[in-house]
Amino acid sequence: MTVAAIKEYVGVPRDRVENFNGKQLVYVSWDHHLLFAAPFLLCLAPQTSFRELVEGPLTALVQPDPDSAAIDWTKVEWLKSNQPWMPDFERSLADNGIGHKDQIRMRTPGLASLSAAA
Repeated sequence: MTVAAIKEYVGVPRDRVENFNGKQLVYVSWDHHLLFAAPFLLCLAPQTSFRELVEGPLTALVQPDPDSAAIDWTKVEWLKSNQPWMPDFERSLADNGIGHKDQIRMRTPGLASLSAAA
């Protein structure tokens, strides 16, 4: 969008990685589960293992969904940059190629209690 200003306009993004004290923003969404209207936004250290992400904040955040107890994390289909992707649960977010403001998506075939029509 074009900005019309009476003097020079300098936009300074405040969500740069340098502003998060060694952490980064990571978006995670659960496809076809509309109980959550938007992706989760997490502030995590790049050294956080993928397992820590899943077993910690992600498990807690999806808990309100009736399907959450039935998730088999070994069968979740993951997408990164809209492409199928298989994370290494033992490696860090950085080692898995997850950077600042990246979004990962998860799909859980067969779990659709609060699903959008696919």
